[in-house]
Amino acid sequence: MIKLYGTPPTRALRAIWLLNELDLPHEIVPVDIGTGEQLTPEFLALNPAAKLPVLVDGDMVISESAAIQLYLADKYGDRFPGGGLIPATAEDRGRMYHWLFFLMTEIEAPLWRIALHNFIYEAEDQSATEPALAKRDALRMIAVLEQHMQGRDYLVGNAPTVADFNAAFTLDWAREEALLDDTPALRTYIDALYARPRAPVTIAEGFAALGIEEPSVAGAA
Repeated sequence: MIKLYGTPPTRALRAIWLLNELDLPHEIVPVDIGTGEQLTPEFLALNPAAKLPVLVDGDMVISESAAIQLYLADKYGDRFPGGGLIPATAEDRGRMYHWLFFLMTEIEAPLWRIALHNFIYEAEDQSATEPALAKRDALRMIAVLEQHMQGRDYLVGNAPTVADFNAAFTLDWAREEALLDDTPALRTYIDALYARPRAPVTIAEGFAALGIEEPSVAGAA
């Protein structure tokens, strides 16, 4: 059985979404980063970077949430009704990769900077100005995506791709930081994705299930 190390509300949600959509039997293995379980020899043998999530599929061990999504779609995509998780043409695959990498580098990166300086770094390493700068950078790129989504249901073509299931989590993270207030197209888009029958929990729901107070942004792993 496929094992996924990592739980909501972290980036593991990206992998969980693909596992759900593909109806793949899997086991979720919690890793308590608060107590340093990611630093044990057993976990470091899976991912020397000590980061979550990690997916184990037989002899295949893969980390990085977007890479896990692409791997699952590539190997098991024929299980997805109607196909489409990875587009058939090189042109549409290129468009999918464009938006996937855009989400990771132009939107997630500043969100992560906000998280680092708001609650992950020790107090002496936190910057008072960095969160505001990161928010500015994120808003500029969110506006680009809002313009792209005018009149669209999906990022590429007429069916969901890996990029859409990456976008849902990334934009939910942005929503947690109140960065989608002026983006009606993106709010409609992620609401439709989270309305899918096999959608995972949202970030807020993930924190609620853990019974802990929600920090300003998800992404601690």
